[in-house]
This record gives sequence, structure tokens and C-alpha cells, in this order.
Amino acid sequence: MYEEYYGFRERPFQLTPDPAFYYESVTHKKALSYLGYGLNQGEGFVVITGEVGSGKSTLVAHLKEKLDDERMTVGEVVTSALDDDEMIHVAARSFGLDIEGGDKAAALAAIELFLHEEARNGRRVLLIVDEAQNLSIGALEELRMLSNFQLGSHPLLQTLLLGQPEFKHLLAQSEELEQLRQRVIAAHHLEPMQPGEIAPYVEHRLEHVGWDGNPEIDGGIWVKLHKATGGIPRKINQVMTRLLLMGAVEEQSVLEADMLEAVLEEMNGDNSPEARSETVAKPRPDRDLPAAEAIARARSEPAQRPSASSEARDKGLLDHQIEAIEKAFAERDQHMAAMRLEVQKLAALRDQASGALPQDAEKRLEAIERRLDEQEQSLRHVLTMMIDYFESQATRAAA
Repeated sequence: MYEEYYGFRERPFQLTPDPAFYYESVTHKKALSYLGYGLNQGEGFVVITGEVGSGKSTLVAHLKEKLDDERMTVGEVVTSALDDDEMIHVAARSFGLDIEGGDKAAALAAIELFLHEEARNGRRVLLIVDEAQNLSIGALEELRMLSNFQLGSHPLLQTLLLGQPEFKHLLAQSEELEQLRQRVIAAHHLEPMQPGEIAPYVEHRLEHVGWDGNPEIDGGIWVKLHKATGGIPRKINQVMTRLLLMGAVEEQSVLEADMLEAVLEEMNGDNSPEARSETVAKPRPDRDLPAAEAIARARSEPAQRPSASSEARDKGLLDHQIEAIEKAFAERDQHMAAMRLEVQKLAALRDQASGALPQDAEKRLEAIERRLDEQEQSLRHVLTMMIDYFESQATRAAA
């Protein structure tokens, strides 16, 4: 819908990996360098990790476009939870090998024969395994065993492992994967994009679909967009899709920061009237008092019946609230003492002047009266909130 309104050839922020939209951020450029180095070695394992949506699959799709099909055969595996036997059969199928039955030995023999034929024809073989964090230790060990296939001293298979951060940790810490670790010749973890990369990334994708400046994008959205998405490409794509859709529906030629905020609220589920009424704080004159802050904060927290394990923590919170209330009353007493002193000074001045008050005395008295009224009003607010709070606590305990 929005692509038609803005005259785009296609959707610029689709979620499926497309090498045509590849954007070389700083971290993706480093990853590509590590991949190039690893592939030039022609052996062992290359490992690329990153958060969900960080661009691993798009990076690999871009890499595949650069490979020479005449000299490289690529098999791809997107894993679910595979054990060792399943890993061998899935790897065989990725190279187009049809293995009848579940014979592991036959699958291994077929893979070895295939690798030898490819080598004799002057072709290298690369196995790409995505979502490697789902593999069992046994499946990873089977991949390591596949890397042992050689023709003379020439390795026949190289493997690229793509995974989420937990795979990086597993590979670094598991004692069972020590031999596989020794076969890793290059590794890189994809970091989120930096704030300064958000605008070039968005504009790069827009220009690819024919963006000519319509819609115009308010420069104020970039910092907010980075904060909301953490610099993760897929999240940026999700938000920008919704923002463009809103722009098209409302027939806007400029995507502004307030529109982005509305989209983010909608995506977070915070745009309902009920949610807004709960989150928008009404101005309260008593918020300046420490006691009022403590009570209001306690009342805004979800009510839960305290368990035995949380009684000490709840008692600590109650003590903290009481201390805050006592502090508020102590401050009030100080104010009252200061006001009494001011009244005494004015009375002394009146006596010295034989009943004639100084010119500004009337204003000073009025100011004192206002301060007394404000203190009295604030005190009533605190007392009312205290009563409401403790009554509500008693009602919850009874329930």
C-alpha cells in the first residue's frame, strides 16, 4: 500500500534477507573481511554470530553473490534441533545427495564420494549452517568429522557456522568442543549499528526502490529510531515499515518525530486509552514532598500478596516509607519554626515603632500566611495519601 502511495518499485524494508539491499555497516564490513580471509584458507570453520535480526543471513546472501559458481559448490542447512545422525543426512541433502533410509554410514560414504568428485573437477565445497545454536554437541562433532575428509593433504570441505550469541558462548566454553575450536580459523560477532549509521542505512534501502525524497524524513527521528531498535537492522525495518504505512494512510509528505513516537507506542501496545490514562501522571502539588513521592510510588506498583520469602523486603519498603514521612514532617516543623521566628521579628519591629509597622511588613505577613496555608494543604495531602495507602494494604491482606 505505502509503496504505491510514495511511488516505490517495491517494499524497501521487507524482513526476508535480500542481498540487493545489503548495507555495509562497520560491523558488516569487518565480518565480510573475516569471511574473505577464511574462505581464502579453504579449510576449517568460519563462525559469524550476532543477535536475532542483526543481518547474518543478508550478509551470507551477499557473500554467495560474490562467489564464483564455476569454482564453488555451496550447501545450506537451516537447523532445528538436530542430533548427530540427522546432521549427516541433512548435510547430504544440502548437496543434493539422495540417501535412502537412515543409514549413517551410507550417508557419510556418499558425502565423501561427492567431495572427491568436486575436488577432481576443480571445485571447492562450502557448507553453510544457519541457526547453529540449535545444534546438539553431537551434531557439531559430526560437522567437525566431516572437515577431516581430504584428498591427499588437500581439505575437501569448509564450513561456515552462523549463530546467535549463545552459540558464541557455547563454542568458547564447552570442553566437548575443544577440537572444533581448534579448527576455527576466523570468527566475528556482528554488533548493532551505530547511531550515525541509521540514516545512511534507511536512505540506502529507500534509494534502492526509487525514493526521490518523497516522503521527506525529519532528521529528529534518527536518534529515537536507534534508541528504540538498538541498531538491529530487522527491528529498524519493522519500525520503518509501520512508519511509512502511517505516512501513507494519513497522506503525509514528511515523516516526523511525533509520528515515529506514535508508531512505537502502537508497536509496544501502549496506545490504548486505558494505558495512556494509567501512564500519564496528573500534576500534584504535593509531589515536592518526599513522603508523597514514596507513597505515590508504592501505590503505583502492582499489588501482590507478600510471600514468606518477600516479607523482609516488604518490611524494608515500609520502613523506608515511614522514614520518608518522618522526614517530611521534620521539614515542615523546620518551616514552621522559621515562620514563627519571622513573626516574632515583625512583632518586635511593631513594638519598637510604637504600633507603626514598616512599609513592607504587610507584604511579609501575607507571604507568611500563604506559606502556612501551603504547608497545611500539603500536610493534608500527605495524611490523606497515608490513610488511603494503609487502608488499601489492609484490604489486600484481608483478601
